[in-house]
Parts: sequence; structure tokens; C-alpha cells
Amino acid sequence: MRRQWTGELISEAVAVIIIIAFGDSAAAMFTLYQPSPYSRAYWGLCIAWGLAVAIAIYVTGSVSGTHANPAVTLALAFFRRFPWKKVGPYCAAQVAGAFVGAGIVYLLFSPVIDAFNQSHQLTRAAGGAAAVFFTHPGFAITPMHAFVDQIVMTGFFLFGLFAITEQYNEMAPMANSSALIIGLLVAAIGASMGYLEGWPINPARDFGPRLFCFFSGWGTAALPAPNHYWWVPIAGPLIGGVVGAAAYQALIHPFLPARLRALEAERTAAAR
Repeated sequence: MRRQWTGELISEAVAVIIIIAFGDSAAAMFTLYQPSPYSRAYWGLCIAWGLAVAIAIYVTGSVSGTHANPAVTLALAFFRRFPWKKVGPYCAAQVAGAFVGAGIVYLLFSPVIDAFNQSHQLTRAAGGAAAVFFTHPGFAITPMHAFVDQIVMTGFFLFGLFAITEQYNEMAPMANSSALIIGLLVAAIGASMGYLEGWPINPARDFGPRLFCFFSGWGTAALPAPNHYWWVPIAGPLIGGVVGAAAYQALIHPFLPARLRALEAERTAAAR
């Protein structure tokens, strides 16, 4: 039992390492190179993040279920009977994985980061190249508006995730293809809403790399960040995930025909 529990935590960390290693590397390609390989193909950046999520699920799903996101873990605890005693350790493993993933990206791109900052007369302390690792408000977006955005985006994500993984949803993809559809959901959110503030929709995805950058020269540009923005990609997704999951449970789950047939079968069997 202890071995399985250890494996679940390792699995969650590995899943987020994969997501950050590929996703933040794509962000580095978008940010550091001019012209950016994604300058006229932003959808490619979104697909890179989505495929990173899909790969992480295929690698680790059999061990931990690949939450890879504290907002997912919290929503599953509220609505799908995930043990509350596992919530804290899962979230800690996810943040640790994001920290390590950021370290891998830094190992790969640190010379390019330094060259980018030098050519643009930027410093890490001033936030130079920080967009490689963590998110920030986009054009005309205030921290409080970003907070609302993150509730909405993560709400859509968990609403879709609950639908894709619902056992009674006869329109859901088969088990082996659900990872790809979840990845496409991440990509779709990024393609439609990502410029608002980088669509973190995952507290670990933002905070782990932000913490790594705090210790790697970015300092207060990472934590607490300008206008103390650091809390927004944490609190917004945690609230939004619960809201989105609750919306699915209230608006769709009670009316699924397969669920209603199962309930009717149970009542018939109990009456005999």
C-alpha cells in the first residue's frame, strides 16, 4: 500500500514535469526567437501544450489518474470521491514537478535567455524572458480581471474534463483516446482565450516555475510579481475548477440517459 502511494506521488510529479518541460519550451520558442516560429501559427503553441498534457496522461494515468493540476485534484475531491487526505500531497507533488520541469527548460534555454535579455537590454530582475516560465496579465488586463478570467477558463476546463471522463456519458471518447481529447481541450482554451494572461488554468503550472525563477535571478519579478500578481493563477483556477465541476454535476450529470437507466435498473433490482 505504501509503495502504491509513493508511486502515485511520483506519477503526479512526473506528469507535471512532462507538461512543463514541453509546454514552457514551446513558450521559450514563442518568446525568445525572432521571428518566433509561432508568430504566424499561434495554434501550434497551443497544440504543443495540449500534446504535453496528452503525453503526460498516457505516461502516468494508470498510476495516479494524472490529475497534474491542483484544480483538478480539488474538484475530484468535492465531486468524485477522491480522498481528501490525498489532496495536499498530490498538490505538493504537482508543484514539485513543475519546479523540476522549469529547471529542465532552464537547462536547455538559459544561453538563449541571456542572449535575449542582453539584446533587448533587459535583466532577469526586471522580468526579462519571464514569459518563458510563468504567466502575466496581457494587454489591458488588470490582476482582478485576470482573476475572473481564470475562474471562467478553469471552469470551462473542468466542465469539459468531467464530461470527457464521465462513466455515464455515452458521447465521451473511449478510454485510450480521452487523453488526446483532454489535450485538445487545453489547446482550444489557449487558442481562444490564451492571450488574456497565458491561460495557466493550473496553479502548479504557474507557481512551480515561478518559484524556480525566484531562486534563479528573477527575484521579485517572479514572487510576488508586479502588482502582487502571484496569487491570481493559484486562487482563480482553484475556484474556477470547483465552479466548473459543480456546473457539470448540476446541469448535465443528472440527465444522462445511461445514468438514468442504471438508476432504474437498481430500483427494479431492489424491488424484487
